[in-house]
Amino acid sequence: MDGFEINENLVRSLVREQHPDLAGLDVREVVGGWDNQLWRLGDELAVRMPRTERAPSLLRNEHRWLPALAPRLPLPVPTPVRIGEPSARFPRPWTIATWVPGEPADHAPISHDSAADTLAGFLQALHVKAPVEAPVSKDRGVPVETLTDGFERTLDEVASGDAAAGLRDVRDVRDVRDVWDEAVAAPGWEGPPVWLHGDLHPANVVVSDGTLSGVIDFGDMCAGDPAVDLAAAWVLLPAGAAARFFDAYAHVDEATIRRARGLAALKSLVLILIGRAGDRGLPGGKPTWGPAGRAALDRVLVSVQETGL
Repeated sequence: MDGFEINENLVRSLVREQHPDLAGLDVREVVGGWDNQLWRLGDELAVRMPRTERAPSLLRNEHRWLPALAPRLPLPVPTPVRIGEPSARFPRPWTIATWVPGEPADHAPISHDSAADTLAGFLQALHVKAPVEAPVSKDRGVPVETLTDGFERTLDEVASGDAAAGLRDVRDVRDVRDVWDEAVAAPGWEGPPVWLHGDLHPANVVVSDGTLSGVIDFGDMCAGDPAVDLAAAWVLLPAGAAARFFDAYAHVDEATIRRARGLAALKSLVLILIGRAGDRGLPGGKPTWGPAGRAALDRVLVSVQETGL
């Protein structure tokens, strides 16, 4: 952000000025983050400092809604406990939230099939009818067909890039497009809008001992079609675990599964693009995201060929 370097001295001074009761806690940077830069604050808290234009609205979104949802969720989530107001030192709002321990799944992939049950239980608890004033998104929880232009652009960009990191051959491109076309052709969501995480991918969950142990980064939380979150069956879980996930989630129809699989393909392509060095707005890109995206895309395509899930 122009003129404002986010460093340890800045974080310490902001905490000291606005939340002096926490000023004695140790501050240390955490590698990662996209819209926000993350700092540990003692052992149990974290400071999230926005570094993109859209980040402040995402933090406000979390601060407004997540504290009410968190108590009934069966996994730890970064519940906001304080908000920092814009000031002369830093012109954007920032937050202090609970720290969720574990290793991000883009560094330590989920390896236990039992994570399918854990993820299903978490999403069952989250996917309840949202209030009418809940936030809505332009590209999450929306009818799949409205995302087709973006899907085509993303597919073309991945297909024209490094084959080792993207799509390996023409058959891959055809198969991915078939998955998308099936998702678009599926009947849309007819139930009430439900609460969604909105951005479940390997960097937004944490893993301990090979299984899912926490869900983080709720900035995109909104209300809509649960298929966007159910895509995590392929984006997060090990190969072959999708069927177990949908059995545990229960009461999901074939149309929703088809929409979810299409959205999983799209999310995989986006991860591949972001994984390319320097791409998508942050210096150095996110090199761990590319392999995670390619692995997720493989799971999508293999599941269609072998079992339908």
